[in-house]
Amino acid sequence: MDPRTKGSILWGVVGSLAFLVLVQGYELLAGTPVSISAKAGVAVAVGIGATLASYRMQPRLFGNESP
Repeated sequence: MDPRTKGSILWGVVGSLAFLVLVQGYELLAGTPVSISAKAGVAVAVGIGATLASYRMQPRLFGNESP
């Protein structure tokens, strides 16, 4: 697998998990439950969005990395 693709997929996983942590914190603080289907649907959408964004932005950000 291409390293660029692998990195993008991993960023998508990180985005999905970060969203799920955010929802869990909301449920704990607000006391309002969120349905599992809504959590899963939005987590998948966030994961796809993060994957696509990181894949498209990687060449632009690559030159900005410090050694």
